[in-house]
Amino acid sequence: MSDHLYSVETAKSPAEFARDFGTVVNKYGFIVHNENHMDMAHLFGEHGAEVAEGFDMHMIQICKPEKSAKSLQANPERAILLPKFVVAFSKNDTTQIRFFYFSEDNISAMVDDDVFPGSLAQTYKKIISMIDETIAS
Repeated sequence: MSDHLYSVETAKSPAEFARDFGTVVNKYGFIVHNENHMDMAHLFGEHGAEVAEGFDMHMIQICKPEKSAKSLQANPERAILLPKFVVAFSKNDTTQIRFFYFSEDNISAMVDDDVFPGSLAQTYKKIISMIDETIAS
């Protein structure tokens, strides 16, 4: 089994998707970890970088604090795979949504842990369902 890229689109703007996605993830005990820094045009501008007019990208980092705290205490090696980003960007008058995730085999190869690959795979499925719920709302 290989790694995967989940790719969908929506008529919502990246900012609208990000806002609505934040509402959906909160409903399931997740948080948007970088809420004040996910608008990449704004973030780049704060650091003096120019961005093209119309550049609209939100990199949304989500976390489930309760689960992550327990997971990292059980095995700190898991930390490399815990940051999870959903990216929303404008392209051809639509908003593209992307989420990259790893196969259980590759998780096992990266982290010496019998429990984590299955648990993380379930989290990936939940993230995809939350993306779909956000698009449908």
